[in-house]
Amino acid sequence: MELIWLEDFAALADSLNFSRAADARNVTQPAFSRRIRALEAWLGAPLFERTAQGVHFTAAGERFRGEAQDLVRRIHDLRRDVREHATREAESLRFAATHALSFTFFPTWLRTLEQGRPLGRVQLISDSLAGCEQVMAQGLAQFLLCHGHDLAPLRLDDAFVRRPVGNDDLIPMAAPDPSGQARWRLPGRAASPLPYLAYSEESGLGRIVEARHRLAGRPCALRPAITSHLAAVLLTLARDGVGIAWLPRSLAEPDLQAGRLVRAGAPEYDIAVEIQVVRPRARQNAMAEALWARIETTDCDAEERTRAAH
Repeated sequence: MELIWLEDFAALADSLNFSRAADARNVTQPAFSRRIRALEAWLGAPLFERTAQGVHFTAAGERFRGEAQDLVRRIHDLRRDVREHATREAESLRFAATHALSFTFFPTWLRTLEQGRPLGRVQLISDSLAGCEQVMAQGLAQFLLCHGHDLAPLRLDDAFVRRPVGNDDLIPMAAPDPSGQARWRLPGRAASPLPYLAYSEESGLGRIVEARHRLAGRPCALRPAITSHLAAVLLTLARDGVGIAWLPRSLAEPDLQAGRLVRAGAPEYDIAVEIQVVRPRARQNAMAEALWARIETTDCDAEERTRAAH
C-alpha cells in the first residue's frame, strides 16, 4: 500500500466526487480512479459505489473511512516529528562520558573549548565505560570522554580514533584513623588481607587497575569487600571506612584536601592515566567537525581544570 492511496481516499471521502477529488489531488481523473481501485484491490473490498445519485460509501468504505483519515494524519505527524528530531540532532553535539568525568572534568573542559564562542546545544549521556562504548558503536554519540591507559585499550575497533585531553591519577585511598594515618595502608601483610573496594567489569577504571595489577603484581593481599562500576560509590565507601579504593584524583581531591580521605600507599602505587576523547574516523556533521578542530588546537591541562572546578 502507498501513502498516496490513503490521501486519495481521504480526498474522495471529503467530496464524494471523483472529478473534484482528482482536481484536489492534482491528477487526472483516470489516474485517480486507478489509484482508488488499487487501494480497493489491496484491501480486498470495494470502498465506493457509483449510482445515478452519485458516489456512496460501501459498508467496508464506511468502516475504513475513520481509520484511514486518522492514519494519514498520524503518518504526517510522525514524519514532521522525525524531521524536527533529525534537525535537532544535526544541530547538537552528543557526548558519552563516564560517570566520574561527567561531573568533574567534562563541565570545565567544555567551558575551555567554548573560548568565548558558544558550542550550541550539547547532549550528554553519562554511563559506565561499557555503556559508553555501546553508545559509540551504535552511533548514538559523536564523542566519548573517558580515562585511558595503554594496558587497557578501549573495546572499540579501528573505526575510532582517540586523543588525550588531560591527565589524572588513580590513587589508593582510605579513611583516616584517629591519628590521621590511613586506616589500612599498602603493602599490608599477607596474613591479614586489606578490604578492597573494587570496580566491576563495566568500569573503565576497573579495567585499568586490574591490568596494572596483572602486570606489576598485586601490591598485597586484597580481600574484595564491595564491587561497583561507580567511582563515586567507592569513594563514599572508602570515606566511610569500608576499605581501600583506587580513586581518580579529579574526583577525590576535595576529600583529600579536607582530610576525609588519605593516601593508603606510597606514590609508587599510583596509576597515571590519560583523559581521552574518542570519535569515529568517519566525517561527522559540521558542528562535530568544528568542535574537533577546537579540540585539536586547544591546550587542555587536566590538573588546572580540575583545580578550577573545585
